[in-house]
Amino acid sequence: MKKAVIYTTPTCGFCRRTKEYLKEKGVDYAEFDVSVDSQKAQEMVDLSGQMGVPVLVVGDGEEKDIIIGFDQPKIDAALGL
Repeated sequence: MKKAVIYTTPTCGFCRRTKEYLKEKGVDYAEFDVSVDSQKAQEMVDLSGQMGVPVLVVGDGEEKDIIIGFDQPKIDAALGL
């Protein structure tokens, strides 16, 4: 299974839905709350080019997919589901 990282905020409904979906699919992920971690917030902007959450990063190195928002077809494709 590919490595997954999700950038979130506590009040984001789509963040909660994305995390629930990953759990349903048995995907382990690291979560960063960008509302309290300015370094991770900047990392998210550098990766995605925007401030909106959730931002999901699947994979690492050159082989990573960056998914903005809860986009189930893109999540499934990135995870090979």
